[in-house]
Amino acid sequence: MLRALSNLFESLSPARAPADTAAREHALQLATAVLLIEVMRADGEVSEEEERSVLQALRSRFTLTDRELADLVELAHDRSENTHDLFSFTSKLNEALDAAEKAHVFELLWTVAWADGRADAHEEHLLRRVADLLHLRYADAIGAKLRAEAAAREAAKKT
Repeated sequence: MLRALSNLFESLSPARAPADTAAREHALQLATAVLLIEVMRADGEVSEEEERSVLQALRSRFTLTDRELADLVELAHDRSENTHDLFSFTSKLNEALDAAEKAHVFELLWTVAWADGRADAHEEHLLRRVADLLHLRYADAIGAKLRAEAAAREAAKKT
């Protein structure tokens, strides 16, 4: 009984809160990075534009040093190659993010899909599955897709 109370107080103590917060943030970063890499690899071709887009998406979403970003991407590549389950990653986003934040991440995923100037059928299929797993409203999912497509077309005009 005393041990149970002690464990309860330990779990509520402020000293543990930062570690728990850091662990949750890392899980969120990893889940996002894996999904970005899954989109990048979905069409079977990985372009330099897509690789840059993944890095830019992670930089825009999280505050990471160059070293932290490199480590995150390396770990995400490993997880992406060894895990064939989107649910474990989308569930982390569902636990941590509200609808608007999930829609923003979804737009980043579409940005990667459009980074090479086109969205392949495999990328579209993957993103439809992710939208379902994130419980995105149809309007939010389509809005994210259209914004990413418009941004890609605008960027293509400038080059």
